[in-house]
Order: sequence, then structure tokens, then C-alpha cells
Amino acid sequence: MCGIIAIVGQSSVNQALYDGLTVLQHRGQDAAGMVTCEHQRLYLRKDKGLVRDVFHTRHMVNLPGNMGIGHIRYPTAGSFTSSAEAQPFYVNSPYGITLAHNGNLTNTAELSHDLFRQDLRHINTNSDSEVLLNVFAHELHELKKYEVDHNDVFTAVRRVHKRCRGAYAAVAMITGYGIVAFRDPCGIRPACYGKRQTEQGVEYIVASESVAISALGFELIADIQPGEAIFITHDGRFFQQQCADNPQYSPCIFEYVYFARPDSIIDGISVHKARLRMGTRLAHKIQRLKPDHDIDVIIPIPDTSRTAAMSVAYELNIKYREGFIKNRYIPRTFIMPGQAMRKKSVRQKLNAIDLEFKGRNVMLVDDSIVRGTTSRQIIQMARDAGARKVYFASAAPPVRYPNVYGIDMPSVKELLAYNRTDQQIADEIGADWLVYQDLADLEQAARLGNPHITRFDSSCFNGHYVTSDVKQAYLDQIESQRNDEAQAANNKENSGIGLHNST
Repeated sequence: MCGIIAIVGQSSVNQALYDGLTVLQHRGQDAAGMVTCEHQRLYLRKDKGLVRDVFHTRHMVNLPGNMGIGHIRYPTAGSFTSSAEAQPFYVNSPYGITLAHNGNLTNTAELSHDLFRQDLRHINTNSDSEVLLNVFAHELHELKKYEVDHNDVFTAVRRVHKRCRGAYAAVAMITGYGIVAFRDPCGIRPACYGKRQTEQGVEYIVASESVAISALGFELIADIQPGEAIFITHDGRFFQQQCADNPQYSPCIFEYVYFARPDSIIDGISVHKARLRMGTRLAHKIQRLKPDHDIDVIIPIPDTSRTAAMSVAYELNIKYREGFIKNRYIPRTFIMPGQAMRKKSVRQKLNAIDLEFKGRNVMLVDDSIVRGTTSRQIIQMARDAGARKVYFASAAPPVRYPNVYGIDMPSVKELLAYNRTDQQIADEIGADWLVYQDLADLEQAARLGNPHITRFDSSCFNGHYVTSDVKQAYLDQIESQRNDEAQAANNKENSGIGLHNST
């Protein structure tokens, strides 16, 4: 999962891109990058680390231009990237194109082979984002135009859709011409756009989440539709076109569960309201299963689960309390590389307030359970703080299958719910009782925000992949790449250099 942003302005956009990337920082903490364009020249800065660590004043003054794109990246489990793997990526031909991408292509190997053998293009990294860039560049080059217009751009995107499979929300800047943004025909990964009127003229922005648009003072216009592309020229002319033959809305349900900021609106759905509804439906299930429960207090595991936990407490008419204090300088453990580092970071990240636990039957509410590493340690922290009983509620169903569309969840055998019953999972994490959200309730909680969406990508919960190309052979391949043992060996071999399908 990553964050992308693009701006076409009337003056220098480097500060706005920086500010937008910081707003999207929750989508990745591993690397950041930005490229701007001025007078047919590109200016690039990218490196490992948080936005604030990658960009300093000396870098910002060397990023002039009225249009640019940016990217923040989260790491695959167990991997450590070199700055060469950071985005945006660049190709010289045609015109000079840079691209930033959120998602994951499921036919990267096939595309890489075709690019090398047929299109005569060299891929320099293991990133599928560089593959996507070269496919787009090749299709634009094949039009053999001395100058490019919006129709040419849309033709190239249409051909990208025919060649590329998987999830991709991308922004690409064509030097001297403008910025194109497009989504895959299923709209799995999010992208939206907005505009603002200035004294110099209209300015446009594209971002992964609406919160970046509103935070920068732009007005949200719409989400980019599945299969759709928009093109904004360097002087502010706006074009859009549907470029896919059979698009079908299938946004990733995990955006609403975990990744997106609660103040974002994604595909017309308020993330905050969706999480409130998740909590309501979870509370109803608790009432059905345990009508005579003895829960004294509801405590969220910060931060993502707070909204759902408040709804659970309200519906059950039980006290809601903050029981954990979070160290905000420790990144999200789910997206941290390496199991050993994850185990170490949980205790550093959270500290219990003993008086909220002592002598009480506590229900902890979390957004989801992936490996169970965090859940197990937090339940023990609650017991150490004096809780009499510790119940655990997940606002999402059991995660039993790998995600292949840009969320680099671990090997399926390292998923806590893999081949385990709910009772076995409760025993494994040390909970007195465990309740999961039902998938139908989860999807309905999101769908109520936009009834036009009839299908979500819920593959990590039900194993159904919305792109029909995902077969067992592909799942076996990513299984061998994602398990902690393989990642550790890869890190040792490459001394921290090299990353597979990291977007």
C-alpha cells in the first residue's frame, strides 16, 4: 500500500507536494519521492525514510516547476529497499515520463519478458511500478507522434488496460505536456482529484485519498472511476475519458478497515461513517452470541479501531475508555519488516493505563487480526494491568488468504486465522473470548455509503480475487517470496538491496 499525489499549478508546486505527502504518510513510511517539471526539465528527489527525512530545504529549492508528482511507499514484509527502488520512476523515451504507482500487477513476470524481448525496453529494478511505467511509455511511443495530446494519452492508457492485470492507481508526468492519472478497470486502489481557483488561474490535484485534497485547500471533484483516465495539461486544461471496455467497481475493503484515514472519502464512502457502521454491526453480533455478557468496559487498540469501538460501546450501552497510550514515533507494526522487529515494537508502541483494566472484564476492539503478534502482546498487557477477563473483538473477518493487489500480507501460513477455528485463534492470542465481524456485515457497512458499488475486493477474507487471472501457481509463487524465512534470506543475500513487486 502506498500513497500517490500529483499537482498541476500556476506556480511552484514543491511545497504543496511535500505537504500532501505528509498527509498521506500513514500509507507508507519506508521511502518518499518527488519529481517536478519546469521548462522541459525534470527535477527528482527520492530516498528511504519518512517525508520529513527525505526532503530538506536544500532539496526543496532544487525542485522548481508548476507541475509534479510524488509518492510514499510502505515496505514488503521482511524487505529493506534501496533508494533506487523508491518512486517516482523515470524513462527517457518517449518525451521523458515519470510515474508513481499504488497497487500490484499480477502479471509482472510476463510483462517484464515481453518488454525485454518484444518492446526492447530495459527494466532496472524488481519493481512492478517500473514495469507499468515502461508499458505506458511503450504504448505512447508506438503512436509515433512528434507531439502528444489528450487523445494519444487515452489511447496509451487503453492499451495499458489490455496488457496489465492486477491493481494500479497511477500518476504519470509527461515532460512539457502534463499529468495523466488512471485506475485499473476494477478500481481496486483509490485515486481522486480536485481543483482550486487562484488569482493566476485554476489548479488541479490528484491523490490517493481525499484528505490530501482538502488539507491543501482544494475542492474534491470526484474519484477517478475504474478504468478511467484524466489528463491535465501543463497550462491547466482538463480532459477525462473511460479507457476500459468492461470496468466494474471493486474497491479494496481493507482500505475502509485499516489503511485509509478516517477523514477521507474513498469512492463516495466516508471512511469514518463506514467504521461507525462496522462497530454497530459488530455490537449486534456480540448481542446475538453473548446476550448475557459481563463486559465492564470497551477499550480500543489505537488508532484505527477507535471509531468502531465507540459504536460497539454505544450499542451495548457499556463504558468506552482509552486504555492504551500510543507512542506516535513508532510506525504501524502491521507494515513493519520482519517478525522480530514487529514483536519488539509492540511494547514500545503501546503502554497500558492500569486503572482502566484493574479488576474489570475488558473487551478490546481492534480493526483486524493478521499475524496475531500485536493482539497476543496487547492481551497480555491488559492482564498484566490487572484485567480480570479479556475479550477480543475484530471489526474485520478472519484474514485467511494472501492479498495480491498491493497489501503485502505475510505468507498464508503465517496468517493467524489460516487453518484455525475461532476458538483456536482465541487460545493462540490468549483471549477469554473472541468475536469476528461477519464479511456480509463488513461489506454492507461500506456499501451503505455508496449503493452503486455492488462488489468489493475482499480477497484476504474470502479468497475470491476480482481479477480472474489469479491462479494457484501465482499464489504459490508469492507464498515462497513472502514468508519471513524467505525474506530474511533475501535481505541477507542482497544486503538490503532489492524488492519484489513493492508498490
